Amino acid sequence: MGFPGGSAWSMARDIAEGFSAVTERSFRSLTRADLEQLGFEIERHLRDLRSDQPSLDDTQAIQQRNRRIQRLNTAVVVMRSYRMKYKI
Repeated sequence: MGFPGGSAWSMARDIAEGFSAVTERSFRSLTRADLEQLGFEIERHLRDLRSDQPSLDDTQAIQQRNRRIQRLNTAVVVMRSYRMKYKI
C-alpha cells in the first residue's frame, strides 16, 4: 500500500507540520522495510530541524520549531512502541 503522501520523506514532513496525526494504526499498512525507511526519514528531518536555529527574539519561529520537533519525537516513540508490541 505504501506511505500516505507518497514517500517516507513526505510522511515525515506531514507529521512535523501537523497534517498527519500518528497512532499505532498509522503503521499497520507499512512493512518492516517501510518502518525502517520512515524511521530514517524522521531522524533526518529531526536533525534538519535541530540545526535550524531561529533568532532568540523570534518567539513564534522558536515555538513552531519546537512543535515540529515534539511531533516527530512523539512519532518516534509511537513507532517504537508499535514495533515492540508486534515484534516488527
